[in-house]
Amino acid sequence: MPTGLDDLPIRDDLRGLRPYGAPQLDVAVRLNTNENSYPVPEPVVDAIGKAVAAELRDLNRYPDRDAVALRADLADYLGHGLTTANLWAANGSNEVQQQLLQAFGGPGRVALGFTPAYSMHPLLALGTGTGWVAGRRDAEFGLTADDAVAQVREHRPDLVFLCSPNNPTGTALDPAVVDAVLAAAPGMVIVDEAYAEFARPGTPTALALLPGHPRLVVTRTMSKAFGFAGGRLGYLAAHPAVVDAVQLVRLPYHLSALTQAAARAALAHRDVLLGTVAAIKQQRDRIVAELTGRGITVAASDANFVLFSVAGFAPGGDQRAVWQALLAHGVLVRDVGLPGWLRVTAGTPAETDAFLTALEAVRHVTAPSRKVGQ
Repeated sequence: MPTGLDDLPIRDDLRGLRPYGAPQLDVAVRLNTNENSYPVPEPVVDAIGKAVAAELRDLNRYPDRDAVALRADLADYLGHGLTTANLWAANGSNEVQQQLLQAFGGPGRVALGFTPAYSMHPLLALGTGTGWVAGRRDAEFGLTADDAVAQVREHRPDLVFLCSPNNPTGTALDPAVVDAVLAAAPGMVIVDEAYAEFARPGTPTALALLPGHPRLVVTRTMSKAFGFAGGRLGYLAAHPAVVDAVQLVRLPYHLSALTQAAARAALAHRDVLLGTVAAIKQQRDRIVAELTGRGITVAASDANFVLFSVAGFAPGGDQRAVWQALLAHGVLVRDVGLPGWLRVTAGTPAETDAFLTALEAVRHVTAPSRKVGQ
């Protein structure tokens, strides 16, 4: 007898949900998932290949359970006086944040985030049985210290998620917001800095606030600036006690020997890999300038993407129709579910050319009839 998902005894709060994920379509220009458009340079490919090959003979043995050498390399990269004891790594920053929710959240506990923000945070909360409170930002997606503190005091969350730069808006937080939330929050404060390397000059990092704040956690990823999305390596920086806490819930040997070796080789060549950051920032700023010059509203961005308004686009500023029309022109951007807005990743100059050309072509026409899942 055929069995579907609804026929299985899954948790009630998971019924009717769909797996998280952006469309993976065979399109000429893919600017929907904030990947680094530049391939890994050949010298780094060779170095990673050699590092991974050196591990192959010993794959019959478990990897270093605590990834000590990798954590030491990550501490060296971040600086700020951090040591191996302050770092923890996992398969992407999503797993790091899931471990934080497993350790500090769970049934009967609540996490607070300020939306629109990274849509995985509430899903991670759901998966760990943690209650979720969708906090608010102002009409221009800003968040002031006073407003953030008022919401923290209202909800008394066990965890607060702050994104800087924020996804999907790209805006970085005023350090005063983080300071104020740290002073008001009764539990853990997690600052998601997945796009920190793309921030404009002078934009501070929450890493500087770690001394004296044992309940602050800063999460990062190698997926974006390092162009290591396929390598799946995320990490956190925090007080050593926080690292001890997440080790209570991590799966044994969660980071493979191959992942650790590849990530260490990438970190050893970070100057080469991060060489694309300036080029990507240039394209981001170009997109902002071009769209602003066309009278299109954009959110100020410190990330490798730009959130832009489709108000005034035909038909009726419906972002779903504009998304579809861009797709018909061979350009895939992201509909993040924010009415009237779309997000585009800053890629290569050629990809920016294609996006700007396609956007102008669809601005005053109706969307095509061909339909693809958003």
